[in-house]
Formats: sequence, structure tokens, C-alpha cells
Amino acid sequence: MSSRLYVRAGLVALATVFLAACGTTDTGSSAGNADVATGGRQFATADAETAKLGTDAEPGVFPRTITHALGETVIEKKPERVIVLDGGELDDVLSLGITPVGLASPESAAGQPSYLADKLAGVPDVGTTNNLNLEAISALQPDLILGSKLRADKLYPQLSSIAPTVFGIRPGFPWKENFLLVADALGEETKAEEVLNAYQTRADEVRESITGEPTISLVRFMSGKIRLYGNLSFIGVILRDVGLPRPTVQNVDELAVEVSQETIGEANADRIFYSSYGAPETTDESTVVGGPLWNQMQAVKDGKAVPVSDETWFLALGPTGAMIVLDDLENMLAA
Repeated sequence: MSSRLYVRAGLVALATVFLAACGTTDTGSSAGNADVATGGRQFATADAETAKLGTDAEPGVFPRTITHALGETVIEKKPERVIVLDGGELDDVLSLGITPVGLASPESAAGQPSYLADKLAGVPDVGTTNNLNLEAISALQPDLILGSKLRADKLYPQLSSIAPTVFGIRPGFPWKENFLLVADALGEETKAEEVLNAYQTRADEVRESITGEPTISLVRFMSGKIRLYGNLSFIGVILRDVGLPRPTVQNVDELAVEVSQETIGEANADRIFYSSYGAPETTDESTVVGGPLWNQMQAVKDGKAVPVSDETWFLALGPTGAMIVLDDLENMLAA
């Protein structure tokens, strides 16, 4: 829908036709939509489908009609009181220089991302991503609500009765497409293009700083499971944009593949980056990293298996988080 065809065309070209099979734990509450969750029938095409959304309005011109995941929304004037319902929308608006008047908190005890905290002083909560407080949202008198089909599909009628509401399909690997959709709703198309161009320029700089073609393995320890992250993930998209190759088992159009403690050797690559979701003691990280199979991998023997921030590498969902990951990659991989 957007007039920014040169941006969206490149994103559409990255569409995939394979479905993930890693469970549906990201459906959130019963208000979400399982079809677009990990493993759902519409998961793998979320980036291409989101790239079709947006507006044909001239940059910054209102009123405008936004085509989004749940239909069309007319926005009469440039929004000034924006509420965001998830971390992706939060990163997006802050990356555009806009502070929301309300936000949903993550379900985890960690709270809002630490790398965004300095911009959120005094911004009230409107519930959590899986348990929104509609009364609190209404009381803030928003003129735009930003969310996703994944998190709040069934609440769209109530939300759109409060204020114009624009939904992406899902957070995660379509993070750039989501950012452009958010920018369309805010009339900040030009700024969004600048942000994404700066991101890709930085990604190219990082690639130029790295010697050779080191394969990159991504390992995430979670309660009861171990994941090797694939191409359809936030971090997978960043590695693709930098141009870093992946080991065969992770070079797949899925969010992740699961391995066990006994098959952790499948994580081997030239470089291994790993983290735990939540406290490491709630996962198998210490057992695996201290075990013989982990320590038999060549990357581990060479001192090239290092922990990374779960908050940015695996939980981040927007341009600000992505730029931090690029800095990390350069610091750890540059010649």
C-alpha cells in the first residue's frame, strides 16, 4: 500500500513459504491469534503480508487511511497521544522520537527493556501484553493505539472503539515491516526510511569489519528446552542483513529448531553466541555449558563461544535494539 515501493519491494522479496514447528507459546492470552503464532499456518508469511500494509497517502499528510492486519483505519490528524501494546511498537515509536502516553508491560518480571528505560520515565502502564486494562487505556484518551494481531486480535473491537487502532500481524522477524507500518500510522514515513537506511549502512560497516565468512550459531536456553535460532527470528534477520552465514541446521526458514542436552553438538559453528531466557538457573545453561558435549565443540575449545544479552539479541523487536546488536557483533567479530 505504501508509496515507498523501493523499501517495501526489498522486504517482500524476503518472503518465505515454510512454517515453523516450535510450538505456539507466543500466542499470549486468549485474546491473541494462534494462526500467526510460532507454528501457526500464517506465521512464515507474516513479513511479506505486513509489507503489503500501510497507506498510499503522501508522507506526513492527514487524514489518511491505514490498511492493517485487521482492516482499514482512518486517522484524521497526526497522532499526539499514542498507546503501545507490546515491545515492538514501543521500540518503533521511540525510534521515531515519539514517547507514548501509555504502554503495556511485558509478562516477564524484568519489565521494560533497560535500553529504553531512560525514555519512559512517568509513562503509565495499561496492563500487560497478555492482560490489557481497557479502562486504563480509555482514561488516557489516546488518539492512536498500536498493537498486533498476535497479542490482541479479539480485543480489536473494544480498542478501536476507544481510538483509531492499527495492528500489525505479529512481532519478531517482520520487525522492519512493522516499523514501516507504525511510521505510516504516525505520518513519519521519511524518518522511518532514514532509520532503516542508517541501520543497513551500519550492518554493512559491521560486515566490512569482519574477516572471512564465520558461521554464526545462536543458542538460547529456556525452561525445559534448548533452541537454535533460525532465519525467521529478530536476530536471524539481523545476521542476514549483515551477511553472516549460518550453520546448516540453523539456516532454515523457521523461528528455531530444538535440540537436547545430548544433541547440543548440533550447535557447533565458527562462533557460538548463547543466552538464557530469564535467570540461567531456571534453564539448562549451566549444566550444558559445564558439560563434556559442549566443551567438545571446536568453537568452545577456541574460546569463541560467548554469552550475549538475551534482552537485545532475542527479546528486542525494533530498530533501537537492532542497532545495539550490530554494535555487539562488531565488538565480538571485528578483525
